[in-house]
Amino acid sequence: MVITGIESGIGMAKAFPEMGKISSSSTAEGAGKFFSELVSKVNDIQVQSDKSIQGLASGENKNLHEVMIEVEKASISFQFMSQVRNKALEAYQEVMRMQV
Repeated sequence: MVITGIESGIGMAKAFPEMGKISSSSTAEGAGKFFSELVSKVNDIQVQSDKSIQGLASGENKNLHEVMIEVEKASISFQFMSQVRNKALEAYQEVMRMQV
């Protein structure tokens, strides 16, 4: 039985290609690097969303639907990052509750 990762199926990597470029590793250092890259990518998406909002407000961009797509993309990526953080904290707390 072969178990494939999320990136091979339908998931965040297809919806947000820039998220799929985040590398992963099995060590604690790799996890720290993963979260650091995730926060960086989400921040980049947020900045891009802010720029498109400013462009709409200043009259540079006349396509409201494109701006709304950027804003929703930023919102969903932030929610995704928050849920990843919550699951990581739950896993850590579960490990700490284990009897040795």
